Amino acid sequence: MAGSTLGNKFVVTTWGESHGKALGVVVDGCPAGLELTEEDIQIYLDRRKPGFSQFSTPRQEADKVEILSGVFEGKTTGTPISMVVYNTSQRSHDYGDIATYYRPGHADYTFDEKYGFRDYRGGGRSSGRETTGRVAAGAIAAKILRQLGISFTTYVASIGDVDIDRAQFDADYIMKNELYMPDKASYERASEFLSDVMADNDSIGSSVECIVSGVPAGIGEPVFHKLDACLAKAVMSIGAVKAIEIGDGINVSRNKGSYDNDNFFMRDGLVSKKTNHAGGILGGISDGADIVLKAHFKATPSIALKQHTVNQSGEDITISVRGRHDPIIGPRAAVVVESMMAITILDLMFDNMSSTMAGIENFYKK
Repeated sequence: MAGSTLGNKFVVTTWGESHGKALGVVVDGCPAGLELTEEDIQIYLDRRKPGFSQFSTPRQEADKVEILSGVFEGKTTGTPISMVVYNTSQRSHDYGDIATYYRPGHADYTFDEKYGFRDYRGGGRSSGRETTGRVAAGAIAAKILRQLGISFTTYVASIGDVDIDRAQFDADYIMKNELYMPDKASYERASEFLSDVMADNDSIGSSVECIVSGVPAGIGEPVFHKLDACLAKAVMSIGAVKAIEIGDGINVSRNKGSYDNDNFFMRDGLVSKKTNHAGGILGGISDGADIVLKAHFKATPSIALKQHTVNQSGEDITISVRGRHDPIIGPRAAVVVESMMAITILDLMFDNMSSTMAGIENFYKK
């Protein structure tokens, strides 16, 4: 299987399956001298682990990370950093019958068509647990970015038709509720709505928004490696993401240029923008304003309601998916979106260090 590696300078390779012995990641290209502990990684993994919310799967996984290489005496050595998280709560017997049919909304059919064989236990490589490795790598990228003055604000922006109230936005409230929403009233409405969905044995879609502050102007390439294109690819590679918006997103198709254009002005001797409809990216390159990205997640496809499908013998059948599943993806996936954005931005910033002769001379000339 190809395609498990992302990045040019900061290179991330994830491995493992949902019901295998473990999952993990190898990060190559992390500079030496970064102070790094397992606790730095664990903080991020705790944001996505299952079983700690009434709105997540009851699967209990501690998701304790172990750093196997690349760190000595609390600092990175510049060599590949390998990290592992062991699976401890598999119930593979819940998935035995899935070997014979294709679950609607899942990758069962496409895996069989591509490989002629699949790990049906919890989805194998296409399971949401694959994101464990992404988050571990994202924790490292985010720590490097923090030292450069770059920060992330990530939250659930909508659950079904319940949207956050931007007039009541409270960043401090995000980590105080299990749906990671930034205002209390929206959280309460979404909780009630989600409880009704769960009572019906159904699931619901959601969206996650990530705001990145402090990214300097000039990051990204103007053609195939546009910053927004790279972010879209990285975030779209997360399972269940079906759409990406940058800045005003789909609303740009309704706006006039006189509204959509972000007018420039000088502030404290620096070029600034009066608005940020572009979401911090112009021509594929960061413009110094906040980078704003929204990811739309489809509803969890594993539901207990009766669904129609076919089996491997070509027969039409009716199924009800068993097992332990999240009724909504967004809350646990928020940190995954943040991680993929951190990995992508850092990788492009490393690329940018050699974009001008002045930068190279400044580094090498003593």
